[in-house]
Amino acid sequence: MQTTATPTHCPYCALQCGMNLTPVPDGTVEVSERTDFPVNRGALCGKGRTAPAVLASNVRLTSPLVRDGGELVPASWDEALDRIAEGLRRTRAEYGPDGVGVFGGGGLTNEKAYTLGKFARVVLGTSQIDYNGRFCMSSAAAAGIKAFGLDRGLPFPLEDIPKTGCVILVGSNLAETMPPSLRFLTELKENGGTLIVIDPRRTRTAEQADLHLAPRPGTDLALALGLLHLVIAEGRVDEEYVRERTAGWEDARAAAMAHWPEYVERITGVSVPELRETVRLFCEPESAMVLTARGPEQQSKGTDTVGAWINLCLATGRAGRPLSGYGCLTGQGNGQGGREHGQKADQLPGYRKLDDPAARRHVADVWGVDPDSLPGPGRSAYELLDALGTDIRSLLLMASNPVVSAPRAAHVEERIRSLDFLAVCDVVLSETAALADVVLPVTQWAEETGTTTNLEGRVLLRRQAITPPDGVRSDLEVLHELAARLGVEKGFPTDPEEIFEELRRASAGGPADYSGITYRRIAEENGVFWPCPAVEPEGLTGDRDGAGGPGAQRGAAGRPASTEDPADTTASTVGAAGHVHPGTPRLFLDRFATPDGRARFVPVSHRAIAEEPDDEYPVLLTTGRVVAQYQSGAQTRRVAELNAAAPGPFVELHPRLAARLGASEGDPVAVVSRRGRAVAPARITDTIRPDTVFMPFHWPGEGRANSLTNPALDPTSRMPEFKACAVRLEAVRP
Repeated sequence: MQTTATPTHCPYCALQCGMNLTPVPDGTVEVSERTDFPVNRGALCGKGRTAPAVLASNVRLTSPLVRDGGELVPASWDEALDRIAEGLRRTRAEYGPDGVGVFGGGGLTNEKAYTLGKFARVVLGTSQIDYNGRFCMSSAAAAGIKAFGLDRGLPFPLEDIPKTGCVILVGSNLAETMPPSLRFLTELKENGGTLIVIDPRRTRTAEQADLHLAPRPGTDLALALGLLHLVIAEGRVDEEYVRERTAGWEDARAAAMAHWPEYVERITGVSVPELRETVRLFCEPESAMVLTARGPEQQSKGTDTVGAWINLCLATGRAGRPLSGYGCLTGQGNGQGGREHGQKADQLPGYRKLDDPAARRHVADVWGVDPDSLPGPGRSAYELLDALGTDIRSLLLMASNPVVSAPRAAHVEERIRSLDFLAVCDVVLSETAALADVVLPVTQWAEETGTTTNLEGRVLLRRQAITPPDGVRSDLEVLHELAARLGVEKGFPTDPEEIFEELRRASAGGPADYSGITYRRIAEENGVFWPCPAVEPEGLTGDRDGAGGPGAQRGAAGRPASTEDPADTTASTVGAAGHVHPGTPRLFLDRFATPDGRARFVPVSHRAIAEEPDDEYPVLLTTGRVVAQYQSGAQTRRVAELNAAAPGPFVELHPRLAARLGASEGDPVAVVSRRGRAVAPARITDTIRPDTVFMPFHWPGEGRANSLTNPALDPTSRMPEFKACAVRLEAVRP
């Protein structure tokens, strides 16, 4: 048995913390510190430390399952794969290609996400593919593209955060969702910087803040506009920057001036003195950042909300400058890479648009197919799930658990149950997998090799440390076998590095250009930041913008800065023959990724959430995570140590609200919305607004928070409004 440690990365959040894995006699691995990786410097949260527990054979799936007489029973791989192929083939024959849907996940490696998108479009010919990352960062992505011409979670490394003068953290509880990253905020304060946290709850992160603003859920857009109004009124606009590096200021300025401080105070509940203090703290230092997370993004106006925070950065000259900028704190482990390489309904690899003829030609050339054979854009994630059993009759699902994680979850569960055929690939028998006709057990992070892209845009290499159990195969093998059964013998290899080499060619010249990145470079350099065009384009098919043409310039968004000094913008080897592109740790220092190099102000105005409280449903519900669980909890709920720390759902409410309800700590409380009912114990605290309740969304069953949430969609990003809906509370009597 191998006894040396394998350097790799955590399977959970978008930090992708470095860790070492050493095999142990029980067939799993032991986690130890990996201090050389700059994101976590060896630190790990409880989820990362206990991740090997899910590798145990008594926790995970080790045999394919097929439905027989209403029950899932073990089957051979050939039988399971034959059933899936026949189910998909039958649906295509009866309903056409779009009768089959594909639903992916933000935990899939880049190689898997790329292959899944290719499989959907080349083998199945369906347009109906999306992934659960649509529920995560899509509003920030849409706003970033509008403003900067490019979407990458953070346009700078995390190591820049402690060196800035002020950070406004909007709707993020890093202390619980990404604990190792909290040290960047701690170091910020130690260096004399200021932290402002915006959250309706006084979370563990907000406890660290110099200033905590607690707006009413769903009013972050008005808050950002009110701050911009004050920036203008107090003469704090960086006029030279606005004139030289932006466009569209006058319209954005006029929109902001309609949101005077007293008006914003009435909407948000944040006082005018707090607004003024926020502006002072943000504007006085030489540098500052705004970081957003799911709070402002998971709204039916999330794109506009993020756009308003970007406008604040642009007006004050806080974007495209050293130690300044707007960034999105991506959530899922490969949420960034997952959306760059073909899982989203409207995108092709390299973050190309599916409806762009040039993009279609380039990718079709790499794939060896006719561009006209590629389907057009399909439904977004919730719209796809909502169409199950009607327009979409069969579904292939990988690495997602929408029965727990989707909004209006009871309705989504009903739609899944109505399918003619459901196949699920997962490592455990999730709540969604339990409804499937066929379940395939697939390899986990420690049992396979592949790349992920963390929240900084750093492409990383997860390395295989142990051999998977007998009876378990990789998702890549699954897609290879299904493609062959459906008549496509070539184009779906099982070796991840071979797939990555094809991904490099497919992404070349696109906004997310990986063509200059190799497994060897990732290993030697501890990750490579995209965009990273290829220097020597030998073997590239299609257009060759990746070698330094217009696409490479658009992707790189100006000269990359040195990885050592954020003020150093001298490193410039974009496609020069004989030089290696260094990757791009810091975006936009010279120009933005727009045709004229200028950032775009987007005029936005406040509007209400889709479902405001009323007499029948007088309270606002917001949802989120806790430190010991992750996403739908499908894996973390199987780890004893994590369950001991967070054994089940709860309803967090203010003492005044609890008194009106007659509820005491631990009493069961029913939360009721227009979509469903959830029951969980009361957790009474004065750290939440009196008009708001909070529920974590990790659990199924009676305490399923997403039974309540509103699927109202952002018109641009198609993000559901997880973060605010109207509910009423009911005491549950014995």
